[in-house]
Amino acid sequence: MEKPTVEMLRERARGQVITASDAEYEAARKVYNGMIDRRPSVIVRAVDVGDVMAGIDYARENGLDLSVRGGSHSVPGFGTCDVGVVIDLGRMNSVRVDPRLRTARAEGGCTWGDFNHATYAFGLATTGGIIASTGIAGLTLGGGIGYLSRGFGLSLDNLLSADVVTADGRFVVASAKENEDLFWALRGGGGNFGVVTSFEFQLHPVKDVVAGLFFYPIDRARDVLSFYRDYVATAPEQMGFFPAFQIAPPLPFIPEKEHGKTFCAIVACWAGAPKDGQNQMAAFRTPAPTVAEMVAPMTYYAMNSLFDPLYRPGLQHYWKSSFATELADGAIAAHTKFGPKVPVVTSTVHIYPINGACNRVPADATAFAYRDAKFATVIAGMWPNPADNQKNIKWVKDYYKALEPYSLAGGYVNFMADDDQGRIRDNYKDNYTRLVSIKRKFDPGNLFHLNQNIKP
Repeated sequence: MEKPTVEMLRERARGQVITASDAEYEAARKVYNGMIDRRPSVIVRAVDVGDVMAGIDYARENGLDLSVRGGSHSVPGFGTCDVGVVIDLGRMNSVRVDPRLRTARAEGGCTWGDFNHATYAFGLATTGGIIASTGIAGLTLGGGIGYLSRGFGLSLDNLLSADVVTADGRFVVASAKENEDLFWALRGGGGNFGVVTSFEFQLHPVKDVVAGLFFYPIDRARDVLSFYRDYVATAPEQMGFFPAFQIAPPLPFIPEKEHGKTFCAIVACWAGAPKDGQNQMAAFRTPAPTVAEMVAPMTYYAMNSLFDPLYRPGLQHYWKSSFATELADGAIAAHTKFGPKVPVVTSTVHIYPINGACNRVPADATAFAYRDAKFATVIAGMWPNPADNQKNIKWVKDYYKALEPYSLAGGYVNFMADDDQGRIRDNYKDNYTRLVSIKRKFDPGNLFHLNQNIKP
């Protein structure tokens, strides 16, 4: 049988099919991580499910690598490849809200900015990250930690159904009522099982929130982290918050003399009744005096985009991630040693809480296995100058190694680097064997291998 050509792919696809000879190629091949410089042979800018089917068939029948790109935020650069095919879902970004059922159907190329803006009009939201330019697809398929996690669970816990194109080019629906095994695997198994062209989410009454940003002297970091460890265990679940190490950017509420200095910080989002927000934020003034703080009401979609100006596309990225059931004294000591060495204003460390609703889901109910974990730490190295790659990657690796004795074996797949493939089994614990079985059923040839890969 004749292998399909690029010309045949162009005839079949409604969206753009871009190759190196096209003027759009250089822009189309770029991804969020500026460290990634790959040259795919074909980029399909899909506009509908038919285009996704065409791209999958073209890659499979030609024996080419296949990358799937949603928001393009994959730190290892899984959204692109050399020589192979990229299916870019960015133009498939519509959102339809059903306010009566409190659900939303969102296409696979949506970002959380697209999603949150659409649902805000109805006073509704679901768990979805802290950067608005992040794609809903990658975040949800790997887990989905955000400001609303403690109250409503992970993004994947709010997934009701998914439209999927599988490795053989078939279109299927996965939910609790059909293709249940695939639905189970999609919730935490990443992009291993197909291209999700739309997601149906459960929504919750969240509209306006109260934001809190608190900067503390770096020499009080131990006190801040100890406070966080204690407070998160009993804090109202409407309070989403996490500590961070952060060089102060030139924000209006930070005194000018403090710009460029390193601080321990707490970022907080009160999603309960807005009138209670100011009182709830008072807790964050107790661990240490604040050097600067901002407490203000805002829309949830504005809260979700607060950090976007800092994290523009094109930075160099290298991250490491770990889970922990407790924030041990030894871990706090490691944080107070390495956190103050955060290299540039765009690099940071966040310790996300994943207790509350996240822990009320059984470990085998979805592919996401770490339901006993209380904390997810990300050491997010992000910097502008490639000349600094070696020393900044070393900071991330040394920091991660110092936390290792106090961390669980697996980590959060959405925060992992391209050198973390050896942790795949640990990432899924007892769920791994079932994931392999489902992988064999839906992708026996491992077409979808450019990810934190579960091999069939």
